[in-house]
Amino acid sequence: MLPAEAHCTYRAPINVETRRRLTLALAITAVVMLVELIGGWLAGSLALLADAAHMLADVAALGLALIAAWIAQRPATPERSFGFMRLEILAALVNGAVLFAIAIGIGVEAWHRLRAPQLVNAPLLLGVAAVGFVANLAAALVLHRGHQHSLNQRGAYLHVLGDLLGSVGALVAGVIILASGWLLADPLISVLIGLLVLGSAWRLVKESADVLLEAAPSHIALSDVHDRIVSVPGVESVHDLHLWTVTSGVVAMSGHLVVKNPTDNQPVLEAVQRRMRAMGIQHVTVQVEREPICD
Repeated sequence: MLPAEAHCTYRAPINVETRRRLTLALAITAVVMLVELIGGWLAGSLALLADAAHMLADVAALGLALIAAWIAQRPATPERSFGFMRLEILAALVNGAVLFAIAIGIGVEAWHRLRAPQLVNAPLLLGVAAVGFVANLAAALVLHRGHQHSLNQRGAYLHVLGDLLGSVGALVAGVIILASGWLLADPLISVLIGLLVLGSAWRLVKESADVLLEAAPSHIALSDVHDRIVSVPGVESVHDLHLWTVTSGVVAMSGHLVVKNPTDNQPVLEAVQRRMRAMGIQHVTVQVEREPICD
């Protein structure tokens, strides 16, 4: 008897809300970027210029995330059986790499400013930073909802969160310079902003790389999947078991089951499907064998 195979289709998560939030955040970020760029140049503040440079990259990152979210909804084709869903993961990876470059650039410029402090217009710095803080807070609140379920949106959210931290840093620098005249506060706080951006970049790149390398999702243990399947009545053993993330919100599993009695095939397949869905695994492919046919 030929091995029986159960292959259930799935639907990619609809991201209309994600696209709406990304569009709104993109508009807010673009306006604030222009304000901080002009204000930073006029005030001579590295903190503001660093945040403006960060936001320039964010405009590109949000645009990339928006395009990726739109293309990801295109239907699957015979050449791309999973469609374009992983384009969102690629966008998240690119955003993470850009964050790395921004953090390094801020650090280099801060080093030059520490060696040769420059005059800063503290009142103008405070005014522009306050505007940036309010706008970045609004953009962060827009993207906060749902960012845990989409790496693409999380990448955009981390960019905006970095902008928010940058605005806070610029405000603090402005207050210190206005109160004490200590010009080194501007580059020192810029370094702190860069370190925070670097931490966010590392987490985003690591999670994106894990998806692209088809690592098991962190919230589902492969051993738990094995135990739930092997406990199904009629299943003798499980081998060649794989668990991976196709894109944010779509987890896939495949495996070979040894079932001695062919009449148990259909009940076993149905039971495995139910148990995997209960674990949050949407795409399940199971091959049933009377004897193991691969290691």
